[in-house]
Amino acid sequence: MSPIKTNWIIITGGPSTGKSKTIDHIAFLGYYIRPEVARIIIDNEMSKGKDLTEIRGNQIKFEEEILRIKMGTEKEAPKDQLIFWERGMPDSIVYLKSCGNNYNLALEESKRIRYKGVFILDILPHYEKDYARTENAKKAKEIHEALHNIYIELGYSVFTVPVMSIEDRAKFIIEKSKALVDS
Repeated sequence: MSPIKTNWIIITGGPSTGKSKTIDHIAFLGYYIRPEVARIIIDNEMSKGKDLTEIRGNQIKFEEEILRIKMGTEKEAPKDQLIFWERGMPDSIVYLKSCGNNYNLALEESKRIRYKGVFILDILPHYEKDYARTENAKKAKEIHEALHNIYIELGYSVFTVPVMSIEDRAKFIIEKSKALVDS
């Protein structure tokens, strides 16, 4: 069975590459976005008084919940609409692998849908730990490289987004994305 083609654009990269700020700016410019599922889960659980250790204490369970939500969200999203997604299904392959869990379902789902474009943000010069991150700079770099590799393995041409201002990164992604969607 052929994969379902979409007009979706994936913005990915390791922790602390500026994905959230870039996608927030894309939304500010009036484009439809889907934020990172992990941050939604973390923010929701923290609003209930839980801390990061409680939320991410069982990393396998955490990653499986992300995958479950991503699958539902992708199933419901309009395939012909230009949507900028913070992280795609292949990201779950990398994160499930990194915690030693089975990633077959994430791999199957990654092959079921075809994104219009994939953009990986270059690593910023200084790793910043924030309220939602548990990775150190070394682990973040490993994840970044694994993300790039999985998208290539799945047959995507990956656009590298250099380090520049949030506004310039958003403009770079939007301009290239419009060309992809129009082709």
